[in-house]
Amino acid sequence: MSEVISTDAVIIGAGPCGLFAIFELGLLDIKCHVVDILDRAGGQCAELYPEKPIYDIPALPIVTGSELTQRLLDQAKPFHPQFHFNQMVTELIKHGDNDFELRTDGGMVFRSKIVVIAAGGGSFQPKKPPIPGIDAYEGTSVFYSVKKMETFRGKDILIVGGGDSALDWTNNLAPIARSLTLLHRRDEFRAAPDSVKKMRELVAAGKMQMKLGQVTGLTGADGILSSVQVKGNDGAAFDIQANTLLPFFGLTMKLGPVANWGLNLHENLIPVDTEKFESSTPGIFAIGDINHYPGKLKLILSGFHEAALLAQQAFRYINPGERLLFQYTTSSTNLQKKLGVA
Repeated sequence: MSEVISTDAVIIGAGPCGLFAIFELGLLDIKCHVVDILDRAGGQCAELYPEKPIYDIPALPIVTGSELTQRLLDQAKPFHPQFHFNQMVTELIKHGDNDFELRTDGGMVFRSKIVVIAAGGGSFQPKKPPIPGIDAYEGTSVFYSVKKMETFRGKDILIVGGGDSALDWTNNLAPIARSLTLLHRRDEFRAAPDSVKKMRELVAAGKMQMKLGQVTGLTGADGILSSVQVKGNDGAAFDIQANTLLPFFGLTMKLGPVANWGLNLHENLIPVDTEKFESSTPGIFAIGDINHYPGKLKLILSGFHEAALLAQQAFRYINPGERLLFQYTTSSTNLQKKLGVA
């Protein structure tokens, strides 16, 4: 039988909101274990856009997903969180007030006083295009996300899609690729207008190409792509020379085991109040993209606010009857000692 890990809080999800929850809970002496299905911290920031600039984090005019993740890890470090990667929580059972059992697909067992679900939109998986034989090239020539831009330096790249991811990576990879072509089924895009404008400027400057049509086949050997067959909007067939294919057809969101935990759900999201960000089950909180409430904005900064408020209620559950004294990190010697700066 697996050893049972007892803790104050289990946080499901090591994205930005889950990482900041470690900090807010830590200020209140609440110890955390963090479980994530990925192999590292960062959530969507690490998996989907580690090197893509983020512009709407307060006081950080520009920061990449990987940089933001590292800053949040540094901020949480004084509280010694325990991370458990490559683990998916499959069971969540409430045994009583402030007593939850969690089990993972890797055989781990936790007993926790509160649970924080910060699992983003659940488990994100790329929508694969219906291209014959594409499986043989995945991971060598076909990629559904960009984890490290340097991997694509000097490559002949074909990007397929018309949304934000397709346009963002077109603009970011064009300067380092040997050649880059953007393929979309029509000359209209769902991406941000500024991104579309920048792409058209790159085309006009001769730094990339933009074609209209749909991929019909792939040519290559031993997982190495050499060209891509395309049917143009005029019906004519043509080839695009490429050794790298990045199809951005969007992501499909799967809520996964969360759907089986007895929580009230709203369109695959967890409804919460806006005082404590607590679910329909007392002691289970939900923050970040996975929660729902009137006026919800799916912004990282919103999740930070949610983490701060849930921590207040978590303290009351874990320390019943104890008075919670609100303190500022700027003036509290007690908090500064916890942070190792006093």
